[in-house]
Amino acid sequence: MGAIYKRELSGYFNSAIAYVVLAVFFFFSGFFFYNYCFMRDSNSLSYVFGNMFYIIMFIIPVLTMKTFSEEKRQKTDQALLTSPVSLTEIVLGKFLGAFTVFAMCCGIFLVYAVIISFFAQPQWSVVLCTLLGILLLGAAMIAINVFISSLTESMVVAAVVGMAAGLVIETVGYFVSLISVEWISTALSKLDFTTYYTNFTYGILSATDVVFYLSVTGLFLFFTVRVLERRRWS
Repeated sequence: MGAIYKRELSGYFNSAIAYVVLAVFFFFSGFFFYNYCFMRDSNSLSYVFGNMFYIIMFIIPVLTMKTFSEEKRQKTDQALLTSPVSLTEIVLGKFLGAFTVFAMCCGIFLVYAVIISFFAQPQWSVVLCTLLGILLLGAAMIAINVFISSLTESMVVAAVVGMAAGLVIETVGYFVSLISVEWISTALSKLDFTTYYTNFTYGILSATDVVFYLSVTGLFLFFTVRVLERRRWS
């Protein structure tokens, strides 16, 4: 798994993907930080974290679009699938490579908290709790998009479908309010990523929220392994 992880991570920085994702993430987080914390003289990063939810939904598909689709396009997937490495290790190596780049993006929030500390006392409990939440959200979205990438050989298709999935996830809460059938609206509300994420931004650390994101991550990594297993035997 270590070799896959190193190969994947170096691949991000040998191409423009990692730099584009980092630049976009830093730009929008910096924009929200300046407009809320500096312009409104606030020591809270909750507004910044809340708005970054929507940015994350669109940059993660760009980060993960090449994980498996590029392998299929370049016809290197057969060599990968027949290598002396388990399918689980292959999927985890690629997942961790993307997650590492995402974690680098999230490190900027600690910088913002340190900047605030020069002028006021930052809400460290909220900052650290939300940082955990944003990492868990990112892990779940990366797992979903890695699965999407395993279904196609086109990076563009993987990115577009991933963004569409992100848009659906963002709007689940809106559809819940429109559905009059109680059991359907209740079921959909349990799948609302926004609700679980918002709890973190208020400094609320709940086992339910953590388990939800970890379950989504594990489920879609499992789906990806099954897709590769089917391809290996076909």
